[in-house]
Amino acid sequence: MKVFITKRIPEAGIQLLKDAGLEIFIPEHENLSHEEWLNYCKGSDMILSVGSEFRYDQAFFNNCPEVKAIALYSVGFDHVDVKEATARNIPVGNTPDVLSKATSDVAFLLMQSVARRASYNFGKVKSGNWGDFDPLHALGQELYGKTLGIFGLGRIGMEMAKKSKTAFGMEIIYHNRSHNDEAEKELGARYVSFDELITQSDVLSIHANFKPEQKELFNASVFEKMKENAIFINTARGGFHNQKDLYDALAEHKIWGAGLDVTNPEPMFKDDPMLELSNVCVLPHIGSATVEARTGMAKIAAANLIAFSKGEPMPASVNPEVYS
Repeated sequence: MKVFITKRIPEAGIQLLKDAGLEIFIPEHENLSHEEWLNYCKGSDMILSVGSEFRYDQAFFNNCPEVKAIALYSVGFDHVDVKEATARNIPVGNTPDVLSKATSDVAFLLMQSVARRASYNFGKVKSGNWGDFDPLHALGQELYGKTLGIFGLGRIGMEMAKKSKTAFGMEIIYHNRSHNDEAEKELGARYVSFDELITQSDVLSIHANFKPEQKELFNASVFEKMKENAIFINTARGGFHNQKDLYDALAEHKIWGAGLDVTNPEPMFKDDPMLELSNVCVLPHIGSATVEARTGMAKIAAANLIAFSKGEPMPASVNPEVYS
């Protein structure tokens, strides 16, 4: 069976696929046009999809009837029409768990960076403009005993909650589709309504899987209800927040700061006025960017395809119902 890997991944995953006797194809250049990507997909039995710039929707499946399985090099799967894939009996796999710690590390980093205006102050160092001592200039805030609100308390959110509870003694509140008994027992986390989450959080961190109906859920009306000292953190998907509304809320001091590893749009425009604010820290979607996490993701993605090639269920399946 032929596997099209859309971008190069760590060698550990590639070697697993080769050892399983699968035929591997990786394009020589990685900035594929939509037409190039589609043509490569048409000649493949399985796709190992890296990145989310291309959509696996009804049009894709109509154009690529030979594709029998898709393994995503990510936890998120919002760029895949899972319902359509399931209807066509095409299993879709993702890479959960292995990047939970790494991604939560970035959320934790952003929270601290924003709280202490790290990006702004690093800019002062680079410009050589930090000689004078001003007791009142660009002060940060401490996180001890503050309330961390988590939207989507799954694996990554749980890791963020643990770090914040241990390091700063933060109170944990969360909003989920269902209760997280583990978090409530271990961390004293408290389930709240969405409205309570946004009004009570000193730090609000998004860790949910993105769905189309949640597009720009965090907008002007939400920011208006948040605390003036609130820090907004998004390491999930840029589509969760309205970028202009977020900028307005920050510029008008309706909320205190924002830390983003994902933006809307993504990549972020280099002249976005948000980048000029002292209370913002933006990273280029590096949540899983560690050797350990990326290697683990490669192994899981490979394992998903190897299992399928043997007629077995994918170990990390987004739509396990295709096997029933």
